[in-house]
Amino acid sequence: MADPAPKLLFVCLGNICRSPAAEGVMRARLGAERGRALDSAGTSGWHIGDTPYPPMIDCARRRGIDLRPLRARGFVAADFEAFELIIAMDRFNLRDIEALRPPGNATPVRLFLSYAPHTGLKDVPDPYYTGDFDRTLDLIETAAAGLMATLG
Repeated sequence: MADPAPKLLFVCLGNICRSPAAEGVMRARLGAERGRALDSAGTSGWHIGDTPYPPMIDCARRRGIDLRPLRARGFVAADFEAFELIIAMDRFNLRDIEALRPPGNATPVRLFLSYAPHTGLKDVPDPYYTGDFDRTLDLIETAAAGLMATLG
């Protein structure tokens, strides 16, 4: 039996583009059994219960990743206890996540592109605003490969 995957949470603003795409990419890389340790959330409550944004669904589907079953949820302080690593899509998300950290909690929070330093970027651009879903998914896949390398 494979080693259990660490419980990872991907976080963006609305949980309809970047973080569900990261969850989907990592599920595809880890496989069904280990992919159960993954989730995504948003720092805003604007889209709770919604599916990922249709253009992101389409972009991911072209790469063999099905985001349709995912539903947006909000990031909550209890996530610090439920996950072993929280991964923020940008520095604004990281700031909002840290604002909810319970006193004494040591769960690491990292920027996703810290796993792809060769990109020269810190933030995964939000395609909801840029419209460039392919570029965003390229960066997510690159960071996912770097993250996988750290997981062993």
